[in-house]
Amino acid sequence: MSESRLKIFTGNSNRPLAEEICKFIGMPLGEATVTSFPDGESFVKINENVRGHDVYIIQSTCPPTNHHMMELLIMIDAARRASAQRITAVLPFYGYARQDRKDQPRVPITAKLVANLLVSAGANRVLTMDLHSQQIQGFFDIPVDHLYASPVFFEHLAKSRSDKLVVCSPDVGGMKMAAAYADVLGAGLGMVAKKRKNATTVEAMFVVGEVEGCDVLLVDDITETAGTLTAAAKMLRDHGARSVRAAVSHCVLSEGALDRLSTGLIDELITTNSTPVSVRPGLPITVLSIAPLLAQAIQRINSNASVTGLFRIKGF
Repeated sequence: MSESRLKIFTGNSNRPLAEEICKFIGMPLGEATVTSFPDGESFVKINENVRGHDVYIIQSTCPPTNHHMMELLIMIDAARRASAQRITAVLPFYGYARQDRKDQPRVPITAKLVANLLVSAGANRVLTMDLHSQQIQGFFDIPVDHLYASPVFFEHLAKSRSDKLVVCSPDVGGMKMAAAYADVLGAGLGMVAKKRKNATTVEAMFVVGEVEGCDVLLVDDITETAGTLTAAAKMLRDHGARSVRAAVSHCVLSEGALDRLSTGLIDELITTNSTPVSVRPGLPITVLSIAPLLAQAIQRINSNASVTGLFRIKGF
């Protein structure tokens, strides 16, 4: 399939990222009308011929989550009915990924439901980044290309290496990610065990590992309220950490999160533009672009090349 048959479209969730991806590839963003009727229903019209084309639809399911999810599903359906040869749903941030199992009675497995909806709408493959749990790839009966933000983070972290670096997970579930970061960075490994009070409040319990006099890097895949991060940062500082930074793939920050970050417990929050990041002046938030990573993945998928090379890390 030649690159000339490539078409890229986007909904309204993160248009700047889509434009940056197209700029990196060297092609214009596809023309599509994506608006809403007065009652809130989404309306989509693809304004270009996509018959026989390799179509990529870029859409993060960030707030308003349900609205952006419907936009994506409707855009996929529109492309399928317009006879696109192949449709790839590009979700830099895959929403509902935390609901990936039945951990309570009478609750849904919404991550699987979203996978079913994407396939039913007409997606032939999915390109995403840093899923909350990797087994979500198995929810699909179509190919899933799962990228990692870690090479982008490592390139940034290489500029300020520390001889006393400890990589810490803010909870038990993130230990595998923290261990991978520690291996690459040649750092120590730690963990903050936590107990969650409710959906927005976290009570940190204790620190596992030696952090006194060290520069700590907290790693996580997503933060919304920054409750877990700030509670972990306070506990680490109480245990003598020299500095605390955090690397988080997806930041969907609420006003409460910005208030927590303004307390100064975290020296720098490093994240990506997988979702639009709310930045309040004076807050220590560094946003790194994943556009080159996604653009290279799109080009490789379009030309049926391997994406394995995108996992290689520069500077280490």
